[in-house]
Amino acid sequence: MPDVTILTEADLRQLVPLDAEAIACVENAFRALATTAVVMPPILRLDMKEANGEVDVKTAYVPGIESFAIKISPGFFNNPALGLPSVNGLMVLLSARTGLLEAALFDNGYLTDVRTAAAGAVAARHLARQDAHTAAILGAGVQAGLQLQALMQVRPIRSARLWARDPAKAEQRAAELSASLAIPVTACPEPREAVRNADIIITTTPSTTPILKAAWLEPGQHITAMGSDAEHKNEIDPAAFALLTRYVPDRLSQTRVLGELHHAIAAQQALADTDYVELGAIVSGLARARTDPDDITLADLTGTGVQDTAIATLAYQRAKQAQLGQIFST
Repeated sequence: MPDVTILTEADLRQLVPLDAEAIACVENAFRALATTAVVMPPILRLDMKEANGEVDVKTAYVPGIESFAIKISPGFFNNPALGLPSVNGLMVLLSARTGLLEAALFDNGYLTDVRTAAAGAVAARHLARQDAHTAAILGAGVQAGLQLQALMQVRPIRSARLWARDPAKAEQRAAELSASLAIPVTACPEPREAVRNADIIITTTPSTTPILKAAWLEPGQHITAMGSDAEHKNEIDPAAFALLTRYVPDRLSQTRVLGELHHAIAAQQALADTDYVELGAIVSGLARARTDPDDITLADLTGTGVQDTAIATLAYQRAKQAQLGQIFST
């Protein structure tokens, strides 16, 4: 039996920073989803309402990648009150040729954080105006900071505004991001203030009621919604769909049942049978995204198994090159 590589969160933070290569890795995963015979089953989700918790299981086989990942991703949103992180989890990597276990990645959700932020950057690269320089972030968790960090690698962001339901948390996060990213990040008391005149709006919350209203949208804006990864979550006002020039899902079969599109369909603001162009098709050049500076675009990111296989494979390859991690013989 082959050896198995064990990688900890500390190993993975060293191996896979949120850099241009990580963004390119996720971009290539979206390209593969549109151009190759990817096998990606529906997300398996287990809900535990009493604990305000959920567990997602995602996977995908991508032709041309020698391994495939299976990810277990719990999110328990009462945990911060207990002094615990709300998100954790792990990935296992198996050979796409033999099915044998190659690596166990105890990332505590870190790789998911990186690939999610990278997906936001990919969406902005292909959908936002090239001169976009002002960002609005709705949310103040880990992903809020990572989305802004990734966005700055693909667009010339010079300032950002941040809103969260907890004003103290918003102030703290804004100060931290101002210091770490070297741009002014301002905490706003109301979401309307945050998104006014923003070029790019990113929603990063587990909200179950819309936090971005249709009446606030302005010509030329791009929105990346990444919090609605379950049927009950909803960050975008369904009425916003009537104002969009381009709606772009990461995976249409997913957003029809658990993304922002799901809520727009239920509110009769979008049609269930419309064949919206996926992000992978735009990345691959098979479809156009923004055609006019005044277009309003929305990327609906629910998370895909191809992203997990791509980022886990990148981590494993780098670990082998760096001879990092513990090796166990099975």
